[in-house]
Amino acid sequence: MTELNRLSQQENELQEELVSIEMEIPSEQLQAVFGASDRYVRKMEESFGVTIVDRNGRVVIRGRRQDAAKAKAVLEQLCRSNRRGNEIEEQNVDYAIELGKEEQEEQLEEIDGDLICHTVTGKPIKPKTMGQKAYVDAIRKNMIVFGIGPAGTGKTYLAMAMAITAFKKEEVNRIILTRPAIEAGEKLGFLPGDLQSKVDPYLRPLYDALYQIMGAESFAKNMEKGLIEVAPLAYMRGRTLDNAYIILDEAQNTTPAQMKMFLTRIGFGSKVVVTGDSSQKDLAAGTRSGLEVAERVLGKIDDIAFCKLTSRDVVRHPLVQKIVKAYESYEERENARNLRMQERTNRSARRRPEGRLKERK
Repeated sequence: MTELNRLSQQENELQEELVSIEMEIPSEQLQAVFGASDRYVRKMEESFGVTIVDRNGRVVIRGRRQDAAKAKAVLEQLCRSNRRGNEIEEQNVDYAIELGKEEQEEQLEEIDGDLICHTVTGKPIKPKTMGQKAYVDAIRKNMIVFGIGPAGTGKTYLAMAMAITAFKKEEVNRIILTRPAIEAGEKLGFLPGDLQSKVDPYLRPLYDALYQIMGAESFAKNMEKGLIEVAPLAYMRGRTLDNAYIILDEAQNTTPAQMKMFLTRIGFGSKVVVTGDSSQKDLAAGTRSGLEVAERVLGKIDDIAFCKLTSRDVVRHPLVQKIVKAYESYEERENARNLRMQERTNRSARRRPEGRLKERK
């Protein structure tokens, strides 16, 4: 009988925890916040364990008190973001839900208030996650910034936006964009054309970002004047780069010697952003990455910042974030397995007579 009473009491407590919270969302915002076929709302329902129903602009959220309150806070933040003129996309909703679970959804306003510049079509460029916000702030405060993280975290794009903004404000006289032309399986010599034609495919992502932010016509004019330079890393040797905004992309494919060569090109009035993803190296097996060495060597020097972006900062299609997370988990398991195998090998070596003999010596 006591057990039945206890179960009944738990059921009553559970029922008491369930609440209905109402909020009003104007009809012009409802579609944007709910998403096509209500898919954004379905994500919130699944994430917070609540039900969300629209009753002619009056939205009712039903669930446990704490969960319903979190869902309401996320909806309110998305409504405010939409009122500020932002288009609500799936990445915005996913990130808002993540912050909502940690009761940090108010950080969305802090992120949204940081406008870097506009694209040629008038679209605002802003950081979309707290990791990106920290990265942009570090670029503003430091002379050299290393942005390290997986694909899709906006490392290069945000650096380009910051460079173009500084160029337009005449804080620097020119922009220099460079990449190591490392062969990822294919040989450069087999590509048709002269040297410039061979390296252009490696620099294409930089061109694409420039076209989108600056516009093809403006880019072409500044390129002709030599105010914007896009070149392979090998072209940097022997130069001193004053009053320039310099971006080194795909830095994981530099050797330690190349990284040292690049960083010692920096002159007065210049700012440098180095971006890379340590998990996507195309260097020959056994070759150390200049990016990894730089992190160990330069980590404690003032005016040099290292910003680590993670899968949480991926702002491409949500599937990209899942792919990055899956690879991170796989690599962690493989590293742990290799470590265990190495430990077993070491133990076996110590057990063998020759191993014990070596230890005695």
